[in-house]
Amino acid sequence: MFPRSLLALLLIAGLAGCGGTSTHRGTGSAAVHPATTRATASHQSAPFAPVAPVVPVAPVAPVAPAARAKPGPRQGRPRPRRPPGPPPGTLPQTDQRPSADTPGFRAEMTALWHGVLTGSVAPAIEAFFPERAYVQVKAIADPAADWAGRLVGAYGLDIAAAHRLLGPDPGSARLLRVQVPAGFAHWIPPEVCYNRVGYYEVPNARVLYTQDGSVRSFGIASMISWRGVWYVVHLGAVVRSGAGGLVDAPAAGPGVSTPSSTC
Repeated sequence: MFPRSLLALLLIAGLAGCGGTSTHRGTGSAAVHPATTRATASHQSAPFAPVAPVVPVAPVAPVAPAARAKPGPRQGRPRPRRPPGPPPGTLPQTDQRPSADTPGFRAEMTALWHGVLTGSVAPAIEAFFPERAYVQVKAIADPAADWAGRLVGAYGLDIAAAHRLLGPDPGSARLLRVQVPAGFAHWIPPEVCYNRVGYYEVPNARVLYTQDGSVRSFGIASMISWRGVWYVVHLGAVVRSGAGGLVDAPAAGPGVSTPSSTC
């Protein structure tokens, strides 16, 4: 039996050993510092910031692809046409002196130039002396056959030759104007050059155009009138020396018109 005083002392010593703060060596865990514990607890217990409500976004309509631009009218050189009315060759001749300063004449020369650009007589026929007028003028056996076979045939050859004059890029040429030497115009009376109807004739008009930054030109050998309007009748030459197409006096610059007594 221990005395009561000794038992009291032993009990006090055991309670002091359980509450020490020295490093604990138990397996599987690490000692946690009280300050760390307090910081962690403080972080975990802090309230979360309120999350902003998600506002639903309306779906965006798909953007339609831009419509493909429709091609505009073909960018060519339009051929103005004559006002509607009877074909000029169906009406009788007049002694009206022609002018080169009219919309009709400019339409003709635009048609001629279109033929030169394309090398085709078809668009240029509008600038050519009308068949029915030629039938009225000529006192020969078959003026319609002569018009189609000789005159228009030579006209087509000369247009092809003028087309070749423009080189490998004819589309780069731009018509400026057609200069008609009005002072050279003269009246051809009936009964001359196998004619039964008179007309005005003008030689050596000049077709002026630009290409590669330069002004160039070639001639129209002869134009004659019908009812006060100029028409091409010989483009490359009046008198032909061969079967091929001809270009009348091609030149760098505007060239020079010369008088002649052709009919």
